[in-house]
Amino acid sequence: MRMLKLQPQSVANFYETVMKALNDLELPVKINLFPNEIENPIPFDRDEEHRSYDREYANRFWRVLVQSDRVFKEFRSRFCGKCSPVHFFWGSFDLAVTRFSGRQAPPHPGGVPHLPDAITREAYSQEVSSLGFWPGNANAPTPVFYSYAYPEPAGFAQAKIQPDAAFYEAKLREFVLPYDAVCIAEKPDQALLDFAQSAYDAASKLAKWDRATLEEKKPALHSASQHS
Repeated sequence: MRMLKLQPQSVANFYETVMKALNDLELPVKINLFPNEIENPIPFDRDEEHRSYDREYANRFWRVLVQSDRVFKEFRSRFCGKCSPVHFFWGSFDLAVTRFSGRQAPPHPGGVPHLPDAITREAYSQEVSSLGFWPGNANAPTPVFYSYAYPEPAGFAQAKIQPDAAFYEAKLREFVLPYDAVCIAEKPDQALLDFAQSAYDAASKLAKWDRATLEEKKPALHSASQHS
């Protein structure tokens, strides 16, 4: 067992410390040293530029992920078809859960900035409806929940999505719900679940998914006479 203290240090130093700990535990691994989905990537073992670590904000971000994960898992439990676990993408730093229709999708055109086309095409080889949380970046600093479909069915952008604060972002080709709108909602969990469900409803109905097969079956209620 090894414990590594999280503190301000260069990426290169952190990488070296992690790899040494793994080797000491006889768990040698090799990883791609170039980060994805960021501009001007620097190999981890040579990155002396990035070295900040804010404990308070790291903890805040972790708490947002924990609460989002809890609600995402509730939403995931309603689906009987193939579904990803709730998982964290370390490239764009988003938490996501994805539902699959069971049908193949047309080849993705690629062209996602700072992401190899081969990865994108594998990720979208199947028809999906995806829900996630994104903390934002320097170009778009507002944290949002999002939902999109691939391939996007006709009419998806015009769908009515709940709650009222949700809207379609044409540049991203997805519906977004500002994180702040969820925070101030009377029932935050329900606001997020309404967003997730209504966006999925729009995607699956417009794309004609086999919803009767893919969705949770609620047990039938028995009348009182059946138990008398």
